[in-house]
Amino acid sequence: MKVLVLGGTGVISRSIVEAALAKQYEVAVFNRGSKNHLFSGEVECITGDKSNREQFRELMKDRRFDAVIDMISFDAADAQATLEALHGRAGQFVFCSSTAAYKRPFRTIPTAEDAEELFDDPSFAYAFQKAEMERYLGGMIKLGEVPVTIIRPSLTYGIGCANLGVLRQNFNIVHRIRSRKPLLMFGDGTVPWSFSFAPDVAKAFVGAVGNSNMYGKSYHATNEDVHIWQDLYLEFGKLLGVEPNIVHISTDLLVQASPALFSHLYYEKSYSGLFDNSKLKRDLPGYQADISLSAGLSMLLDWYERDGHQVDTEKDLLEDRLTGLYTEFGKQLKLLSI
Repeated sequence: MKVLVLGGTGVISRSIVEAALAKQYEVAVFNRGSKNHLFSGEVECITGDKSNREQFRELMKDRRFDAVIDMISFDAADAQATLEALHGRAGQFVFCSSTAAYKRPFRTIPTAEDAEELFDDPSFAYAFQKAEMERYLGGMIKLGEVPVTIIRPSLTYGIGCANLGVLRQNFNIVHRIRSRKPLLMFGDGTVPWSFSFAPDVAKAFVGAVGNSNMYGKSYHATNEDVHIWQDLYLEFGKLLGVEPNIVHISTDLLVQASPALFSHLYYEKSYSGLFDNSKLKRDLPGYQADISLSAGLSMLLDWYERDGHQVDTEKDLLEDRLTGLYTEFGKQLKLLSI
């Protein structure tokens, strides 16, 4: 089986490459070429910039693949470029979308794929553009010209991730817990959530390759263990042997403080993050996301320790200021009650 991964160096796509190599697939990756040393096995590396449509078409014109896994399409135009460049030269296309592409609030919890509508508010560009991509792909699926499968991961962590925590502060979480510094949590921290890890999600993408049961359909690929958002910090605390000092600030106030940094909380993470995987399990028998929150965070902690990560001082100072404002506000409220 010859598979092309568009991307290949991101958190999920690296795991996809490794999972495909484990199945002894012949794997090629297309990306800008900055991190192709990451792979454990032999991988063909095609270097280019997909946003340069003409260059991309030229690089693909003499190549053929059994399947293309597209991890770097973020809107309809990106997806169209993939289909046009590889039309007639790929037996199947697997596109990475996101559970962010759903309209909120949900109609179902845990969320079922075929019961929900796609996001329609351009104010949150990432979700809206992913939804636009899916609308385009839905039209292509109806035409029936090429097998297309859509996979929707939820928030996914893994080696190399840069999206961990409320501020996406990553290693700073470990630093602040060890330093007994307060950690910021949005709202009361009790939004239900399932925390997914890249090797589990990769199994869905690789399992879709050559699987005719999955043609023309969309699927979740998430962990199904039920947690709340605060568990992310509490579990890190258990691993470090230090109880975290968690400060709660309303999502609305956080968005006012930094729309660019906190809009994802307002539009996406203030709603349940529990997703039904029964459709994927039906069409990909044996699929199970079995990396627990504790095991996944332990993997990340080992990575931090091994690679010697540095504190993001800008985010550390921002978290100091926000939690300091909260503490000062609490003092003022106590004075009012005297």
